Amino acid sequence: MKTSQERRQLRPAVETTLLPFLLETVKGKSRNAIKNLLTHRQVLVDGAVVTRHDVPLTPASVVTLLPPDAPAPADLPFPICYEDEWLLAIEKPAGLLTVSSGGQGGRTAYRLVSDHVRIAHPEARVFVVHRLDQDTSGLLLFAKSRETQKALQDHWADAVRERGYLAVVAGRPPQEEDVVRSWLRETRTHLVYSVPGPCKEGKEAITGYRLVKSNGTYSLLELYLQTGRKNQIRVHMGDLGCPVVGDRRYGGPKSPIGRLCLHAHKLTFIHPFTGQTVALRSRKPRDFNRLFREPDRAPQ
Repeated sequence: MKTSQERRQLRPAVETTLLPFLLETVKGKSRNAIKNLLTHRQVLVDGAVVTRHDVPLTPASVVTLLPPDAPAPADLPFPICYEDEWLLAIEKPAGLLTVSSGGQGGRTAYRLVSDHVRIAHPEARVFVVHRLDQDTSGLLLFAKSRETQKALQDHWADAVRERGYLAVVAGRPPQEEDVVRSWLRETRTHLVYSVPGPCKEGKEAITGYRLVKSNGTYSLLELYLQTGRKNQIRVHMGDLGCPVVGDRRYGGPKSPIGRLCLHAHKLTFIHPFTGQTVALRSRKPRDFNRLFREPDRAPQ
């Protein structure tokens, strides 16, 4: 039996809007009672509080109803892309740490996600499955138990079927499609660099890329990781002579949009408990488009 502290998660079967979906799905409540749920911030769509009744829904949407005695959540500064009883995935913005370093507190993706899940379940905890660099945006996965975290991390290479990134790089790569392979080593100052062949201290790194578009100054690439080494994409793009825009550490030019132009946009994995394939997708950051706009022509 559900207690008042439990929240309900609902998924529409077809494309619709929020109010008709709630009226059809939530039994025993009048139209005014449903509207009161929205007014009192008890309805979330994909993890974000909504108060409007005309929010569009798709079969991929997750609608969450909070119990009346749960505190209203603060709006998260990022969307929740996926959530079930074991896992939660967000779209991390650039500039936000995944987790604090050195055991320090502060505003991190981990802290914000933890606060979110504790609204309905005060004793709940979340666990980091993998990390993104602070300046990299995109899909980031958390586990809701130590068991789930271990199940994924212990079999990460087998569970993960696809990890895709979008990057804006300087110039144009030598080939429209290719694979970069090297062995990566790390200095005492945590700078990662490539060595040409196998070595005892190095780790093999393989990055595939495909040119999406280029204006000569910048190129948009779609990249796929066959291995997941620290700073792998950033090092490999520098090796190509096309460093990631905004990546001053690895030779990239200053970013006209004020951020590192690297975004994790695809993550496909086998769910450790259901055995189903979970395919997460994130759109290209809108500000990437600014680097490919045609320059204004001077008047004749």
